[in-house]
Amino acid sequence: MAFTPRGGGSSGFRGGSSGGGSFRGRGGSRGRGRGNVISKFGSRGASSGGRGGRGGGPKRGGMKGGSKVVIEPHRHAGVFVARGKEDALCTRNMVTGESVYGEKRVSVEVENPNDPLVKEKIEYRIWNPFRSKLAAAILGGVDNIHIKPGCKVLYLGAASGTTVSHVSDIIGADGIVYAVEFSQRSGRDLLNLAKRRTNIVPIIEDARYPARYRMLVGMVDVIFADVAQPDQARIVAINAHQFLKTGGHFVISIKANCVDSTVEPALVFAREVEKLKQENLRPIEQITLEPYERDHAVIVGVYRPTKKKSKVSNYEKESST
Repeated sequence: MAFTPRGGGSSGFRGGSSGGGSFRGRGGSRGRGRGNVISKFGSRGASSGGRGGRGGGPKRGGMKGGSKVVIEPHRHAGVFVARGKEDALCTRNMVTGESVYGEKRVSVEVENPNDPLVKEKIEYRIWNPFRSKLAAAILGGVDNIHIKPGCKVLYLGAASGTTVSHVSDIIGADGIVYAVEFSQRSGRDLLNLAKRRTNIVPIIEDARYPARYRMLVGMVDVIFADVAQPDQARIVAINAHQFLKTGGHFVISIKANCVDSTVEPALVFAREVEKLKQENLRPIEQITLEPYERDHAVIVGVYRPTKKKSKVSNYEKESST
């Protein structure tokens, strides 16, 4: 598959092949459809928090459930669409009755497969794209996030756990997310989150030094990175060499101003792509995150290390010192 950067935009809604509705907003002129998720969350200024905000928000309810809201599966496994007066992205709540960052929740009644006469409630958490780069990428029309039920994920730059909590919902009890965060303050929120969600392994450590937590992390299927550092390509590379399976995937959120504020964002993204290629991280897809984030892009790719034994990369040498 050729690597083709493309812009984001207002994501449209359209049905999948099965006839069920799913977000398939592709950005730009292709982002057409029946609705626009932006109205669900208001303008950028209406949402507090950047990388995720602090966890443990008020345990408030959300959209009214029952017959007023219909939950439909999204084309990305483990992600759903709540359709009501306004459509919204959501994930099935792994810890029923609890919010993580004050997000809205919606409950729907479904038939019990063991007893059709009995109804059971399933709760979903609304996923705000203004507070999650991954949600913004999904609404922007990213082809594949590679994070799915049962998946093992290494999350670099976990902050307080806003997006980590939704990844936890997606991968379910059979998956695991290793959440790395350097900030002690955010780390406390992350630790509290992990007490309620058993598939989260919190790691309060600097992602620049994966050797420090190599005894805690197994081989993973996906690396998601939101570290907002000038050397983030290096950070992803050294973690990929250590933990990412051959043929595994990476999803990187890049904030242009954090890498180089003196040049145009498009040039920053292009340079980061070249850095990744040099480390056998082969980009497949690039999408910008407007209107949810300014001068941000998400790059998705695959890890294809060379078969023959090669020299240790400069990044690996630096990480071992």
